Amino acid sequence: MKNIRCILTDIEGTTTSVSFVYDVLFPYFREHIQDALTLEKSQLDLIIEQTKIAAKEENISLNSTEDCLKQLIQWSLDDKKITPLKNLQGLIWEKGYEQSKIKGHIYADVPEMLEKWHKAGIQLAVYSSGSVRAQQLLFGNSEFGNLMPYFSAYFDTKVGHKREKASYQTIAKQLNLNPTEILFLSDIEEELDAATLAGMNVVQLTRPGTVASKKYTTVHTFKEIIT
Repeated sequence: MKNIRCILTDIEGTTTSVSFVYDVLFPYFREHIQDALTLEKSQLDLIIEQTKIAAKEENISLNSTEDCLKQLIQWSLDDKKITPLKNLQGLIWEKGYEQSKIKGHIYADVPEMLEKWHKAGIQLAVYSSGSVRAQQLLFGNSEFGNLMPYFSAYFDTKVGHKREKASYQTIAKQLNLNPTEILFLSDIEEELDAATLAGMNVVQLTRPGTVASKKYTTVHTFKEIIT
């Protein structure tokens, strides 16, 4: 991995505890979903329209804003990767971060290595199923302060799903790099499979609760990654 020019990292289970997402962020969203009614009209209207369209694809008919909010809560409970859900989560979490009601959890080994790689001239990027805005909020309001200056690119499911080869090919093109120049970090073997098929180098993070892969290099912390 001596020719690595970019490190692309997942968030949940990689830089950040899975429990933070499921025990802090998701419950906060459901508890404060009525804050959606205070959004700018254009923002709310777009989310409602997208929600109705997504619901139709599941043969669900939604007739009111309240119906849509209830459906978004259900999708959150089901951990669905649906665009209007991700967008609204990002907007509601933004208020929580701004009011210091939420601080982004980051494993203690991460900031030091982000700084080291950044100083070494390695480009850093994020790829997560959460919206780009949600990613930026987490790193910008972390327990270790603002980590956003280390990252030059953020990707979410708008480039494709994380278990699909094409998503990683798209990311490489947008970064203007050969996939072999990118190291992808994730805890999920299926995501590592897809990145490998696209030609990227991969390492699995085995944070607490992660099942170690038998196919890929595994590390417990960022400090064990040699570039």
